[in-house]
Amino acid sequence: MVNVPRVVIAAPASGHGKTTVATGLLAAYAARGLKVAPFKVGPDYIDPGYHSLAAGRPGRNLDPVMVGEETIGPLFAHGSAGTDLAVVEGVMGLYDGRTGAGDTGSTAQVASLLGAPVILVVDAAAQGRSVAALVHGFRSFGTVRLAGVILNRVGSDRHEALLREACEEVGTPVLGAMRRADAVAAPSRHLGLIPAAERRAEAVASVAALAALAASSVDLDAVLALARSAPPLAATPWSPASGNPAPGRPVVAIAGGPAFTFAYAETAELLAGAGAEVVTVDPLRDEALPEHTRALVVGGGFPEVYAAELSANEPLRLAVASLAAVGMPIVAECAGLLWLCRTLDGKPMCGVLDAEAEMTPTLTLGYRDAVALSDSPLFPAGSRITGHEFHRTTVHPRSGLLLEPAGGAAWAWRGADPEGFATPTLQASYLHLHWAGNPSIAQRVVTQAAAQAITGSRG
Repeated sequence: MVNVPRVVIAAPASGHGKTTVATGLLAAYAARGLKVAPFKVGPDYIDPGYHSLAAGRPGRNLDPVMVGEETIGPLFAHGSAGTDLAVVEGVMGLYDGRTGAGDTGSTAQVASLLGAPVILVVDAAAQGRSVAALVHGFRSFGTVRLAGVILNRVGSDRHEALLREACEEVGTPVLGAMRRADAVAAPSRHLGLIPAAERRAEAVASVAALAALAASSVDLDAVLALARSAPPLAATPWSPASGNPAPGRPVVAIAGGPAFTFAYAETAELLAGAGAEVVTVDPLRDEALPEHTRALVVGGGFPEVYAAELSANEPLRLAVASLAAVGMPIVAECAGLLWLCRTLDGKPMCGVLDAEAEMTPTLTLGYRDAVALSDSPLFPAGSRITGHEFHRTTVHPRSGLLLEPAGGAAWAWRGADPEGFATPTLQASYLHLHWAGNPSIAQRVVTQAAAQAITGSRG
């Protein structure tokens, strides 16, 4: 049984201030000396970066669509072990989930799976007494326990009094009222907030301001008492340990740094649990892969923002191309796909793929139920997986069908042409995967890396 106090921060829709409130609460409780565990519902990579700064431990995702609802409790137990409080930031509106699938993937589903009370964050900037109808509607719809409200962007004392009186009419306690504050705003660009890793000093200052705002505007004792009211959760902590770790601790490099910030914490944990020595390489700074690298994993991020710097790092680009040429396993998602291409917005990249990438004005977003079309380090052909796309770029050609017979396209899903590139030693595509839903991925990658390490030592 898991007895970690927990609360879910939800909203009527995107843009009401969930990240502001969740990050502020995490930072305020951490400043009080509590050990806090941060979580984010859904596939978002950026918000957990701010959560991590606030909490001093990895921000983690709870995504029933990609890992299965049966894995949510175990992942929560794993990520909250040894903490005093867990704060779970929701996604979109409280009841918004995967399109056409009811509440699957929604904040409400995760709150129900965790048995956690919900606090609704409401942007009150243009609200008056009508806030009561909004709150009443959300509390009446569905089965989650909506236990209180935090009002965001309140304009004045008079405005706050009006809003509090309205919420009292429908029997919903107001746990906080946060005033408009420019100091806590985080800048955005084409895929949302700029990741904390790209603006470290400013992000640290912003999180400190959020902590002060939460401490002065929210009844922290009441929120903590509410979190402690969550019942025990029947869940066995998820473990990244493999039952059959590969021998020799092969080195698996993971791309990191400001250009490659999109990564789930469980990816590195699974690789280590499968027997790898996991080492981070920063393509903006490091001119060589880690010594004895036998596999490379490149997640998502913003290489388009750093295309000139990535292109200028020719020694590392050549090292990656050499790694691919000798058949070391390489796995690349989205940003990694772009980096492996011949060019990105006309600037030379690693040249592992005979393809060109460029920015577009079109946002591609959504879950994908995909089938593997070719054998790769991730899966054998025919495997089925659910992943997520999130990008404003395109690659020409779209897939590796021209690689046949040595390889081919990575994935197919309904309503789209085949996508990505795959060979027995390489997989590069736009599809983001959460490896905790398929731990065999890490085992396959590390086993292949270990075989390469043995071959290399004999050579």
